[in-house]
Amino acid sequence: MIQFQQVTKRYPGGFDAIKQLSFEIQDGELVFLAGHSGAGKSTLLKLIAGIERPTAGSVLVNNQNLARMRRASLPYVRRHIGLIFQDHKILFDRSVYDNVRLPLDIIGFGHQEGHRRVLAALDKVGLSGKDKLNPVSLSGGEQQRLCIARAVVHRPSILLADEPTANLDRDYAQDILQLFKSFHQVGVTLVISAHDENLMADYGRRILRLKHGQFTA
Repeated sequence: MIQFQQVTKRYPGGFDAIKQLSFEIQDGELVFLAGHSGAGKSTLLKLIAGIERPTAGSVLVNNQNLARMRRASLPYVRRHIGLIFQDHKILFDRSVYDNVRLPLDIIGFGHQEGHRRVLAALDKVGLSGKDKLNPVSLSGGEQQRLCIARAVVHRPSILLADEPTANLDRDYAQDILQLFKSFHQVGVTLVISAHDENLMADYGRRILRLKHGQFTA
């Protein structure tokens, strides 16, 4: 479960990106975050991932309070979380395979099992046979699929996606959301931020709407 209890995130200069948010996301739920640019969607995802810490309130992920957790313990929590960044963060000095393999190397995964997982993740997102390519040769949609493969290769129970359909045409965006739906169907908890509510409405899931760091109707 993901739970926010009166959470505020204030940045230097007194800017509150998130203001006294309280909500729960149940295990296995698929939730969309909607809102304008700067509404607080990215900050909310970073708080769930432990990348940012709340200024006030509590953020609980799998019954662990990230606000009180020692920084040295956060990597163990993140082993259960997959994060897809808005700016991709692809390493262009490495192959597609090595990009996907990176999370497994960080947690010290064995070579043989890691190899199987990388190939399985690439197959899941439709990139089989492209493991030896440099990511620069991939299309924008394929680079997004690469990011998804990297986020799920360690089989997280929670998957966070920050604007994964941005800059994609509607058909490709639908394909990406169908891919997320397949993860949801096997029990993964998903929190997906997007600006196109028409895309979200097609899936009939809960939508949390943010405006200036607070929820709106």
